[in-house]
Amino acid sequence: MYRIQTYNSIADKGLEIFPDNAYEVGSSVPDPDAILLRSHKLDPKAVNDGLRAVARAGAGTNNVPVSACTEAGVVVFNTPGANANAVKELVLCGLLLASRGILQGIRFAEENSDLRDHAEYSSLIEKNKKQFKGAEIAGKTLGVIGLGAIGSRVAEMGIRLNMKVLGYDPALSVDAAWRLPSQVARMESLQALAASSDFVSLHLPVLDTTRGLMNGELFSAMKPGASLLNFAREEIVDTDALRQALDSGRLAKYVSDFPRPDLLGRKDVIFMPHIGASTREAEENCAVMAVNQLRDFLENGNIRNSVNFPDLYLDPVPNASPGTRLAVANLNVPRMLGQITSILADQNINVIDMLNKSRGDVAYNLIDMEHPAPDSALDAMRNIEHVIKVTAI
Repeated sequence: MYRIQTYNSIADKGLEIFPDNAYEVGSSVPDPDAILLRSHKLDPKAVNDGLRAVARAGAGTNNVPVSACTEAGVVVFNTPGANANAVKELVLCGLLLASRGILQGIRFAEENSDLRDHAEYSSLIEKNKKQFKGAEIAGKTLGVIGLGAIGSRVAEMGIRLNMKVLGYDPALSVDAAWRLPSQVARMESLQALAASSDFVSLHLPVLDTTRGLMNGELFSAMKPGASLLNFAREEIVDTDALRQALDSGRLAKYVSDFPRPDLLGRKDVIFMPHIGASTREAEENCAVMAVNQLRDFLENGNIRNSVNFPDLYLDPVPNASPGTRLAVANLNVPRMLGQITSILADQNINVIDMLNKSRGDVAYNLIDMEHPAPDSALDAMRNIEHVIKVTAI
């Protein structure tokens, strides 16, 4: 019986995928094999020898102690792309709010709700509507920084809205490149993108290389009167540089899903309460994706969409007996695999299939055996220097 401890409210559509006869799932499940969460900040103390995986039903993993998990051989999953459509639609909302006087018009209409005479109210509206005049986004230039699951959808949306779309992503993967519409112009530098865009939309994770990416130099390169949309992470934008860009008028609007109290009340700032992925569909998609990834890992050892271990998939041997697949995590140093297989050879255990991949300082191995390895062999593997975790599946 696998034990799954949950935090936050996980969509039932995902939880229903766990078979009742093989999984115990709940918020108070003790000694879990895996943890499933959304925004809960996981205490590093929750990472113990018995824990095998943590799945985040969402894209960001800044609420998970990833380094501690890696040191313990705990695989951390996320669900990239599961909330992409929800975020994309909110970016469209942000584009319209930045280009038209929608919010101002709504406030004006509500502020004059004390007028009870319909003719008088209509006359007031018609007389004042010109102050809320905006501009259409068709024909404007949209610069997308980060062309992953969300950024590529935003770029495609811009094309369909008859916008000219520029894209920048130095770490663009092959899969992301295939998703990208051919009409998107790939830019060689952030400065070139900023200088040519009427709207700049951020779609990057928070890394050491992206923290404070939107700094004074990049704001100075932006086209005067442009708007910045941040539905990625607050830390990507240097707040002091942002404030200076707004004060100088170079930046016309800042639309963000990450409110800051020191910027509230400004007419050139529009904040939303971190609702980019807050749709029923996105929450269900994230839950389903997270649960499927957890099941495949716990039952077969396969890894997909991990943030700290290499993606690795090995087809299960048909009709394999329990305990005949080994999952081994170790530091990425020479001669590890040879030491592991030597222990199996000493036990006269034949290896049927094997796959090994590395990512940075860690490596991960799946080994299919003709017969289960005895506990003494598993203990011998665990005692090899630089081995982190050994699990029989």
